[in-house]
Amino acid sequence: MTQTVLVLGPTGRFGRNAATAFENAGWQVRRFDRKIDTLETAARGVDVIVQAWNPPYQHWQAQVLAMQPAVHRAALVNDATVIIPGNVYVFGENTPAPWSPTSPHHATNLLGQIRIKMEQSYRDAGVRTIILRAGDYLDTEASGNWFDRIMAPSLRKGALTFPGTAGIPRAWAFLPDLAHAAVLLAEQRDTLDRFADICFEGYTLTAEQMAASIAQARNHDVRIKEMAWWPLRFAWPFMPEMKHIFEMRYIWNTPHSLDGSKFKALVPDFEPTPMVDAFRQATDFVVLPKGAKPQLTTAAV
Repeated sequence: MTQTVLVLGPTGRFGRNAATAFENAGWQVRRFDRKIDTLETAARGVDVIVQAWNPPYQHWQAQVLAMQPAVHRAALVNDATVIIPGNVYVFGENTPAPWSPTSPHHATNLLGQIRIKMEQSYRDAGVRTIILRAGDYLDTEASGNWFDRIMAPSLRKGALTFPGTAGIPRAWAFLPDLAHAAVLLAEQRDTLDRFADICFEGYTLTAEQMAASIAQARNHDVRIKEMAWWPLRFAWPFMPEMKHIFEMRYIWNTPHSLDGSKFKALVPDFEPTPMVDAFRQATDFVVLPKGAKPQLTTAAV
């Protein structure tokens, strides 16, 4: 029997990729449209709800916690499992890496506290929940994330703009892989704990390792360019989200990785996209520097 998933936020980064992945796996996909849909009607009879609603940072305090009870009710009425794309904000800068499902949630900043309370609300409500936790996203199109908005555009001049300390490892997730992981977990949801916190390891990379992979993917040299933060302070009065971007700056200078052992135990045959292929797709929107030639073949990394 065909299974049905409702995707909340289907035009966003995770939601768009999740909708595609579920369709490719043969699921019936309902893409929620705020203009014409009601959650009660859209969720009727679904097996899974992908909760990918994610307002801009400046609206988190007012909206993130307030929007969850309606999702709780829709899930409970339909006995549906909710899949939430978790992030690393919950851990804070003093939690030792690698971060895992058993790592304490010690974030003290506003955005981290909101995410902690959001996730806890699903546990408290008794909703069947999968938190699929990942690092920063790599998308297949320019979608306004850190990588494609800040880091990658300078590749047209042969540079990778890096906002943090170059030599420390950070967690990254290629969105098609993460979305595929969500489908695989959804298909075994009945065997999982009612509240399952699962980390997706993705790629753990320093700036130097990322630059090397991008260089191989694009067939040209890539140097690292340190991002200057001070000009962003001038935008603070005009961009409400800017204070929260500075609030989360610590993540760029905090070595971290995600422990994916729980996911690997559940889905031992999962094969991630080779890193070079992922970076080729994630940088495809950036024109090549003058004289560079596109790479036609890929070696797995």
